[in-house]
Amino acid sequence: MKIIQMLPCLNYGDAIGNDVIAIHHALQENGYQSQIIAEVVDQRLGNDLAQTIDQWKAPKKDDIIIYHLSVGWKYINYVTDAKCRKICIYHNITPAHFYKNYDSTAYNYCLTGIEEVKRIAGAFDYCLADSDFNRQDLISYGFKCKIDVLPILIAFDDYKKEPGKGVIRKYKGTPGANILFVGRVVPNKMHEDLIRAFYLYKKYYDPDAKLFLVGRYIETDVYYRRLKGYIDALGVQDVIFPGHIKFNDILAYYSIADVFLCMSEHEGFCVPLVESMFFHVPILAYDSTAIASTLGGSGILFKEKNMTEVAGLIDRVVKDQDLRKAMIEGQDRRLKDFDNAVVMDMFLKYLKDFIAQEK
Repeated sequence: MKIIQMLPCLNYGDAIGNDVIAIHHALQENGYQSQIIAEVVDQRLGNDLAQTIDQWKAPKKDDIIIYHLSVGWKYINYVTDAKCRKICIYHNITPAHFYKNYDSTAYNYCLTGIEEVKRIAGAFDYCLADSDFNRQDLISYGFKCKIDVLPILIAFDDYKKEPGKGVIRKYKGTPGANILFVGRVVPNKMHEDLIRAFYLYKKYYDPDAKLFLVGRYIETDVYYRRLKGYIDALGVQDVIFPGHIKFNDILAYYSIADVFLCMSEHEGFCVPLVESMFFHVPILAYDSTAIASTLGGSGILFKEKNMTEVAGLIDRVVKDQDLRKAMIEGQDRRLKDFDNAVVMDMFLKYLKDFIAQEK
């Protein structure tokens, strides 16, 4: 029996890629024959880790395909037509409406991706979802098989590397609080709400505050250009877009942050919340989609985007040392649930139970 993980793109350093690689190594360590197949394999991962789709060979009947679903894929029939048992790990697809006024290509891509999910709902024997929100998504799309929740595997050892010295030198110890959000600059992340809350916080509480919006963006994107226009219209200073940066610089921004602020309106899991836990950064987050289940009772959730109240919350978290201590302790407790050994044990148990079922 071979276990074959399949996905469109195996990228270096992203959450899904790390998940795939961690599962691959765990399977090998536990005596399973493991293979990764992707349409595109990042060259930085080397030549031996995965095979490209042109090397695909139809699996045997007793093999198992694990398909990582996060986008539509033109080769999905390789998965659905295979004469073996199939598991779907669902990482979610962003609803298309977020892109409607910004990016027609992304809009159509998400729209066709979700339609594809609905179309292949009957192709899988079992599913794992990163969060209960994702599980409910699959049910709404017509999946009838058993669905269990399995948090995404996070490469915590990578976070122990030395943070970027340049970022530390430039910002650590400077006047004013450092407010952080990490995530691609895309409409569902609602960067405009981050900017608005920061504007009010800076105006009424801390004129020296800085907002770091760490994540990849394209300068010609309509959404990014509108954000820059909004910043200019507000006249707010110190909104910083570091862009696509080295990993150790991302670690540096976490290490200097006083608060992690999340206004996102669509997340299937939200890895940066767990990263913030790891770096002991208190979390303030809008209660949407998978955010509450990932926080698991830690951090502070708010159900309405009253920006004046959010600005006040930021101020309290920055200044109230007892509150900060209690928040960090709660986040530390939640972080234990995402320990790689804990999550991997869950995965291996789910897999063992699946294999033991009558074919």
